[in-house]
Amino acid sequence: MTDKKIKTDRKIIVQFTVLTFCIAYFVSGALIVLGQFGYSVHNWVHSLQQFMMNIPFAIYILSPAIASYIVLKKNNIITDIIEWLKTVFYSKNNILLYLFVVAGLALYFFIHYAVSGRKELVLPFYTFFLSLPGNLIIGGLEEAGWMYILQPKLDEKYGFVLSSLIVGFIWLFWHIPLFFIPGTNHGEGLINFWMFAVQLMAFRFFNGAIYKISGKGRVFMCVLFHTMFNAASPIFGTMTMTWAGTIVANAVIVLVSIITVVLYDKKIR
Repeated sequence: MTDKKIKTDRKIIVQFTVLTFCIAYFVSGALIVLGQFGYSVHNWVHSLQQFMMNIPFAIYILSPAIASYIVLKKNNIITDIIEWLKTVFYSKNNILLYLFVVAGLALYFFIHYAVSGRKELVLPFYTFFLSLPGNLIIGGLEEAGWMYILQPKLDEKYGFVLSSLIVGFIWLFWHIPLFFIPGTNHGEGLINFWMFAVQLMAFRFFNGAIYKISGKGRVFMCVLFHTMFNAASPIFGTMTMTWAGTIVANAVIVLVSIITVVLYDKKIR
């Protein structure tokens, strides 16, 4: 890696991170203040009024994607929004990659249920499909920033494990306002913060593994995983699961991620 590329990557990382947090914390700060006057976001949107009230919240959640486009365009990495969208939504991937994503989700929720001793779904399974579009915007497209810019560039410099940990901590700090915005699952206290933190760290490892093995469609595969997890999470009740389930399920996800990357690296050498 040349000195010029190192400096350029460092500049892009700093620009992206600062801009993401400026957007996220400015908007979320306003939402927290408005919450004192009755403002609340809506997990399920049933009217135009609720949709309009959710736009500021969507801007907060989309801050990594917004920053991604601005920074990449500013540094002449992309030419326009079309090129950015083509990269983010490149879906012509091997079926095995899709199976890997689905298997990771299934493994995670199966372990949670097995260890926690749960037997019933919290919501009907068909709600998974109904909520996919909303969870693409409110969640999935975060990866258009984290996995388009931040984690891949840190991976080049620090390697898979350390880059996953660094982005995991950054991601956790980015999520903190959610615990103070009225109307979110976080704000209502349905997720224990530290349990949530463990989950975030594990999923940065899994997203890193997805990125490593996914070739040209790597950003989209991470977007897909994030979208599907957010859609499935309320159905399986991960927000009320036990510490035992959290530790075991996320430890397995980290282990699977590391093994996947190690095997992939050996294959391409």
